[in-house]
Amino acid sequence: MHIRFDIPADPAYAGRVAALMSGLYLRKYRTIGLVLIAFGLCGLFVPLPGRENGYDPSPVFGTIIAVGVLSMLFPLWMRYSAKRRAGGLAVEGSYEIDTENIMMRSGADSHGIAWEGVTRILETDEFWVVYVGRIAATVIPRRLMAPSDEQALRAFLVTRGWLAG
Repeated sequence: MHIRFDIPADPAYAGRVAALMSGLYLRKYRTIGLVLIAFGLCGLFVPLPGRENGYDPSPVFGTIIAVGVLSMLFPLWMRYSAKRRAGGLAVEGSYEIDTENIMMRSGADSHGIAWEGVTRILETDEFWVVYVGRIAATVIPRRLMAPSDEQALRAFLVTRGWLAG
C-alpha cells in the first residue's frame, strides 16, 4: 500500500481541522458544566438546614449555575477562536501513507508517525483522527483521498484492529 495525496491551501479546511481537534480536547467541559448546573439547581430547590435562621445560599448556588453555563459555552468559544486563527495558517501540504508510517508535509515542515506508535483511530465523517498514546497526533482527511485509496487505507486500518469491519 502506498497512498499519496495533496492538501490545498484552503482556510476552510484548516478551520475544520482546528474545530475537530479543539472539540476532542474540550469535550469534558460540557460534562463539567452539566454537573455544576445540576448541583446548583439542587442547591436552590432542595431544603437545606439553616435556611430557617435567615441564611440564604441563593447567591452561592446561582454562581455555581453561572459557572456551569460558562463551562458549557467555553468549548464553543474555543472552537470559534481556533477556526478563526487557523484560516491564516492554511498552506499547501501532502500526505504519504504506506504500511510503515504516515508522512505529512505542511508548507516547509515535514513530520512522520510510525504505525507502531499509533494506539487508536477515531473515525468521523470527514477525518480519521490518529492517536499516539492519549494524544490526537494528526488527522487523515478522507474526502481529499481518491475513493480507491480510501478503501485501501480503511482495509489496512481494519486489519490492524483500529477500525471496525
